[in-house]
Amino acid sequence: MSRVYNFSAGPSCLPEEVLTEAASEMLDYKGSGQSVMEMSHRSAVFKPIIENAENLVRRLMNVPENYKVLFLQGGGSTQFAMIPLNLGVKYKKAAYIDTGTWSTKALKEAAKWIDVDVIASSKDRNYTYIPKVEKITGNYDYVYLCFNNTIKGSHYEYIPETGTIPLCADISSCILSEPLDVSRFGILFAGAQKNLGPAGVTLVIIRDDLITETPLKGTPSMLSYKIHADAGSMYNTPPCYSIYMVGKVLEWVEEQGGAEGMKRRNVEKADMLYDYLDRSSVYHATVEKGSRSLMNVPFLTKEEDPEKAQAINKKFVSEAAAEGLVNLAGHRTVGGMRASIYNAMPLDGVKALIKFMDRFAEENF
Repeated sequence: MSRVYNFSAGPSCLPEEVLTEAASEMLDYKGSGQSVMEMSHRSAVFKPIIENAENLVRRLMNVPENYKVLFLQGGGSTQFAMIPLNLGVKYKKAAYIDTGTWSTKALKEAAKWIDVDVIASSKDRNYTYIPKVEKITGNYDYVYLCFNNTIKGSHYEYIPETGTIPLCADISSCILSEPLDVSRFGILFAGAQKNLGPAGVTLVIIRDDLITETPLKGTPSMLSYKIHADAGSMYNTPPCYSIYMVGKVLEWVEEQGGAEGMKRRNVEKADMLYDYLDRSSVYHATVEKGSRSLMNVPFLTKEEDPEKAQAINKKFVSEAAAEGLVNLAGHRTVGGMRASIYNAMPLDGVKALIKFMDRFAEENF
């Protein structure tokens, strides 16, 4: 069997060591005679699995004691609704920074229940940069941003100062790619399928004082942070196997040196790829310097004719896949190509991509 280099934006590649260990435990987890896929979430066997995952999150991210760690379902998109429903109770108003597809979706969802102020946007340059908004004031229930933009490939290199206003951030595509000061945020959330594990579970880290007794009227029980927090993420059947896999990935991250180790690894990969793109006469990165993601690197060829560019991009993706470099097609809103180089992507994968890009350029330009 030959493994490919998977550059998918999500679900994405997982560490091979984790997959191998999970495979060895598939039929019999630690002598229980059963797979984690089929055991009761309320069993004595499963309890240490979810407790281990939570403890690893707290340790690796230095989560303060006054924060809850929740394992929920519905992906990041459900958090687009849960945040305004639970936090938008005093002023019924929030501030959003619009930096691309996912923040746009989040603000549109919030606008169904509360007033939304878009206080900054990078739409004017097709979301190719992060606007500088260092200090935010006003009568807002919270401030919302998407810390790393999977589709556009931009990333915050600073944390806005919001004073007493809770700062909420979608960190789905950058969680544990580098250290992050949890105490600067009221809520952090991440869909697992990029840096944490397989799809199916969403990690939520929420400060205790934001877990309100009274969310907006009509909020379903399943969308109440308090209900999930009080039940220890077991108000309903949790995604047991996904949580188990998240625990495995977190153990792997710890073995690699934690968030600091991941940052060193990711900076090396990203610098190598961006340096190549910036020197190239054929390819170029789409995101401005100072806003570039360590995780998602969109790029285009310098073919300006739209029809020819579409054809050459399609050829690039097809020939790359034949070489074992898969899922390199850019998002339809950006076009071109996109290399997602999450924590589990080895440096050799980036080297193989650059080698292919060189050959493709020689043969086609």
